[in-house]
Amino acid sequence: MDVTELALLKGKYQTRSAIATELINLEAILSLPKSTEAFISDVHGEYDAFQHVLRNGAGNVKQKIADLFAGKMTAKTIGNFAFLVYYPKERLAAVKQRYAHRTDDLHQWYFDTFERLIQLLHFSSTKYTRSKVRKALAPEFVYITEELLYGDFDSADKSGYYQQITENIIALQQADEFIIATCHTIQRLVVDHLHVVGDIYDRGPHPDKIVSRLMQHHSLDIQWGNHDILWLGAVSGSKLCLANLLRICARYNNLSIIEDGYGINLRHLSLFAEEHYQDNPAFHPRQLHSERPLSAAEKLQITQIHQAIAIIQFKLEGPVIARRPEFNMTHRRLLDKIDYQKKTITLQGKTYPLENTCFQTIDPKAPYKLLPEEKRVIEQLLDAFQHSDKLQRHMDFLMRKGHIYLTYNDNLIFHGCMPVDDKGKFQAFKIAGKNYAGKALFDIFERNLRFSYTHPQQQDDCATDLLWYLWTGPLSPLFGKHDMTTFERYFIKDKATHEEQTNAYYQLRRNTWFVDQLLREFGLSPATGHIINGHTPVKKGQNPIMANRKMLVIDGGFSKPYHKTTGIGGYTLLYNSYGMQLVTHQPFTSKANAIANLTDIISTKRIVDHAAQRKTVAQTDIGAELKQQVAVLRQLLAEKNQAVNG
Repeated sequence: MDVTELALLKGKYQTRSAIATELINLEAILSLPKSTEAFISDVHGEYDAFQHVLRNGAGNVKQKIADLFAGKMTAKTIGNFAFLVYYPKERLAAVKQRYAHRTDDLHQWYFDTFERLIQLLHFSSTKYTRSKVRKALAPEFVYITEELLYGDFDSADKSGYYQQITENIIALQQADEFIIATCHTIQRLVVDHLHVVGDIYDRGPHPDKIVSRLMQHHSLDIQWGNHDILWLGAVSGSKLCLANLLRICARYNNLSIIEDGYGINLRHLSLFAEEHYQDNPAFHPRQLHSERPLSAAEKLQITQIHQAIAIIQFKLEGPVIARRPEFNMTHRRLLDKIDYQKKTITLQGKTYPLENTCFQTIDPKAPYKLLPEEKRVIEQLLDAFQHSDKLQRHMDFLMRKGHIYLTYNDNLIFHGCMPVDDKGKFQAFKIAGKNYAGKALFDIFERNLRFSYTHPQQQDDCATDLLWYLWTGPLSPLFGKHDMTTFERYFIKDKATHEEQTNAYYQLRRNTWFVDQLLREFGLSPATGHIINGHTPVKKGQNPIMANRKMLVIDGGFSKPYHKTTGIGGYTLLYNSYGMQLVTHQPFTSKANAIANLTDIISTKRIVDHAAQRKTVAQTDIGAELKQQVAVLRQLLAEKNQAVNG
């Protein structure tokens, strides 16, 4: 505790009774079971699937219903009741339609549902203090809910009292609102804290909705992914990050995120693209999320925009790489390696033919020079990004809740990798003449990111250039590959040039000794610690649990492009007082289909780590803070007692 916190604590509890009461409270809290954490990664704009996982508590809601009502509910009834908790508003509409002309039956359904929901709420709240449960309740129903939640229903004196409460909820037309509020409280209590392990943005259609939903969440943290960095980078003043994210949006037919989601006008870019580019099959948008097929005109417009912004990106890369020799990326300056007459490129001494070229805005004598129109377009777009109120709020939230890594309850959480050589030695990266490796490398990247974000007017400084490096650099802990072969995938047929060599980390993390080394580097115990990563989808047949259950990779493919590769629809990791479980999700089709057919997406749970004894709050990071408060309070109480006793 710092001096300020200590002073506040001393000022708050000035009497012996107040100190003793708080000591009793804190030490009782320390003995409670550890609450449930959920880890989710690489949601990539898949809002409906993400929302479903939040609503079902990564399968925890249905499991609690099954445990509570074992032998009292059939599997079908459990499923129906679970979906009421997930989607109370929608399921209420279906129930009321079913009982449209049967008022008595509807009232009986309300009575039965109230009773079941209160039982489930009580069952879900047993690990928490009354004070914490009260904070989770809807303010308008706190009194009613607490009376029902903590009531003595066996008491003959109060049976009429409880009966009247429930009857009046229905009679005063508050039944639906009460059910919806109670379901939301259960969702909140089932998972106490959420970890988002990177890549909220890109590919999927609604990352903006995901961030808006996270902003309403009661308790969470975020570890930035390389795709998130592009958006933070754009708002921080990086034209190169901006060009990359626009290209990805065009590639996945997600430009509506920019225009409709964040209110940013792409008209200048569209007009420029229409003037200079034609149809090109290599730049056709992927239609993974469209509710309807694109018209020929729409497809052509996106294809033209895709080409225009890709060429702007390749032009912008040249000056950044040239002014940052410490990035060691000279080989990625590709536009000066092209023979524009022969339409070939020479890479590492080998010449390849180019196809699907769109180099009409490139001057072979000055290939990295932007046309005046290109310069105007990218500057107008950067200004629009930096002045979008909604985008600014979202990026402020990511900065406030986010980090490159986090240590939390003996777990080391980060999105990508630790750059190492094939022997497991931490690789050093030089910034401003000083080498950084290991934990220090993560720290210096975050320090520069925060500096750039708070100084968006500085657009070509080292801190801003490092944001682009975090996206694509060989020693970026958020990328972890030697190259990002974007140019080659567009223009070179030979797939050997498309390969992206990964850092040795991705092989070494299967070894216990290596994971132990990383845990020690971040001050965690190899005996109890785990490392949790996202970033690399776990392909069919691969095991996401490695290194004697100490390394967990939870990118299971929420993003639809990965479903064929992974064979599943994502992972969620749960960590409660009993240990860790890895939850596998089936691909999510749509919210409408899930509600109509009551199709959940949980398939299997695998025990990762099972505690011999249930973990308590005392064994958590919050517990460590509470113990400090207890020590101070005991000292204060001793001082008060000594003063009274003379």
